[in-house]
Amino acid sequence: MSHPIAEASETSPFGSLTPDEFYARHSVSHGSEFVTNPRGLRLFTQWWAPLPPTRVIGVLALVHGFTGESSWLLQLTAVFFARSGFATCALDHQGHGFSDGLVAHIPDIGPVVDDCVSFFDSFRARHGPSLPAFLYAESLGGAIALYVALRQPGAWAGLVLNGAMCGISAKFKPPWPLEHLLFMVAAVVPTWRVVPTRGSIPDLSFKEDRKRKLALASPRRTVARPRAATALELLRVCRELQGRFEEVEVPLLIVHGGDDVVCDPACVEELYARAGSKDKTLRIYPGMWHQLAGEPDESVDMVFGEMKAWLVARAERAAAGAGGGEARAAVEGGA
Repeated sequence: MSHPIAEASETSPFGSLTPDEFYARHSVSHGSEFVTNPRGLRLFTQWWAPLPPTRVIGVLALVHGFTGESSWLLQLTAVFFARSGFATCALDHQGHGFSDGLVAHIPDIGPVVDDCVSFFDSFRARHGPSLPAFLYAESLGGAIALYVALRQPGAWAGLVLNGAMCGISAKFKPPWPLEHLLFMVAAVVPTWRVVPTRGSIPDLSFKEDRKRKLALASPRRTVARPRAATALELLRVCRELQGRFEEVEVPLLIVHGGDDVVCDPACVEELYARAGSKDKTLRIYPGMWHQLAGEPDESVDMVFGEMKAWLVARAERAAAGAGGGEARAAVEGGA
């Protein structure tokens, strides 16, 4: 099964099709709505599910990364997993995509984790309370998903980390001494886009020119410098998570590009070594960059095929373990 990014053009994830034509072609349904969080921000949420005769075998919550969104490239991955049998959902974090908030500003990761937990719980309650539930996350979304899993031990049947931000590469961090003076800048001008990085995220993430142009074509994506308080928070999150790796007990699949210069591969290797998960797999792909969907199509199909196989195997294992209970009934009935 090919990843739908092969059908995208340089300007549209749907190629020459309308969104509805694209969903029909891939035999998935789609829905969306705005929800208001406790801070009064309207957040954009959406979901995808396979159409019959494909059976729903699990629930999958997707978490996008910094400057990302759920309606562009991540949506293609959502469609890929939905047509594989997963009721799939995602939301735009505050300041991202169609959600409210200052653009690309996350001065505190805690409320963003709150938003994810709230929406994912409500989605699971509506679309598959008896089905095994999984998390899939990219880049900063990997850090957010780890916080979700740590907050809800036992609630998730598995976590797929794709290019996870467990540590920012020294090749991408602000040059010395700015990194060490960042707390002073953030205290005075927290929203100032003052933080230089060593290249833009799209330029350093997408190996294929066509896919880089597609990422940049999104009308909801910013390529501006990170804001001071956001950059400081991202560095803090990495340090905090690195101190909690032993607490991670969820079944874990880590996939990462060996030549990723945005999120350090060595940090996910450390996560793999220290995680308390009894079921954990690490796949470092030599020569691949930060965005694995930005690799040549044959590589994309191989990598995402491995992710799909891992998720399907654990969904089927959960159904078999139910031994005729609710989870098995849900799978066989195509809930």
